[in-house]
Amino acid sequence: MCYSLIMRSKQYPPRRLIELFKAERIATMEELKAVLGTRADATVFRKLGELSYRTSYSHNGKYYTLDRIAKYDELGLWSFRAVWFSSRGTLLSTAEALIHEAETGFFASELELLLQVEVRGCLLKLVREQRVSREKQFGRYLYCSPTPSRRKQQVAARRVWEAEPLLGGGLVSAEVMPDELKAAIILFFSLLDEKQRRLYAGLEALKIGHGGDQRVADLLGLDVGTVARGRRDLVEQDTEVERIRRSGGGRKRVEKKRPR
Repeated sequence: MCYSLIMRSKQYPPRRLIELFKAERIATMEELKAVLGTRADATVFRKLGELSYRTSYSHNGKYYTLDRIAKYDELGLWSFRAVWFSSRGTLLSTAEALIHEAETGFFASELELLLQVEVRGCLLKLVREQRVSREKQFGRYLYCSPTPSRRKQQVAARRVWEAEPLLGGGLVSAEVMPDELKAAIILFFSLLDEKQRRLYAGLEALKIGHGGDQRVADLLGLDVGTVARGRRDLVEQDTEVERIRRSGGGRKRVEKKRPR
C-alpha cells in the first residue's frame, strides 16, 4: 500500500503545478488537471494541499493561484486579468475582516467598489451570523464591527467623515453636522479673541459663498453683521497682523553674570 502511495505521488509531482503557475500566474481546475494528466478534482486538490494556494473570491471561485505568486496589496487583495484573490481566502472572510478594520465602517456600495464584486448577499449572511453589525446612517445601512465599543467608534467616525467638507469647502449646516464635529468647532471658536472670531467666521462665510454669512452666524451664534464684517475685512485685506505672543511673554531674560 505504501508503495502504491509513493508511485501515485511520483505520478503527479506538484512541481508541474508550480511551473504552470509561474508561467500563467492563475489557472482553472481544467487547466490544473490537464497539466497533471488526471481527470479527478480530488487529485488536484491533494497536490494543491502540498502548496500554499488560494481560490479566487471572484468568478465563483473558478481560478486558483499560489501565495508565492500573488502580490497582495495593503488590504490583502490581488487581481490578475480581472480575477480577484484575497490573502484571507473567501469573500465572506475578506468582507468580515475589512469591515472590522475600517475606521468608518463600510456601505455596501463602497465595499463593492473596493472588492469589485457584488457583496449584498455576503453582507446579509454576515449579519445573520452576527459576524458584522449594521446601523442605519444617512438613509443607508452602514456595516460595522459587532463589538459594541468598536461599532460606536466607527459610527461616530463615519458621521464626522460624511459631514466633513471638501478641501476649500465651507462649514456644513448645523442640522446635518454631527454633535462631535459641532462641539469641536465651537470649542475652537471659544479659544479665539474677538477679532480672530470675526475673521474666522468671515473666512468660513467666504468658503460657503452665497448665504454663507447667515449659515455661519447661525452655527457660531454671531450677529450676521459681524460675520459680514469679517468677510469684508478679509476681502479688502483690512486687518493688521499682530504679535501672536504678548509683550513680556515667554521665558525671562537671563542676565549674564560677570566675574568680580
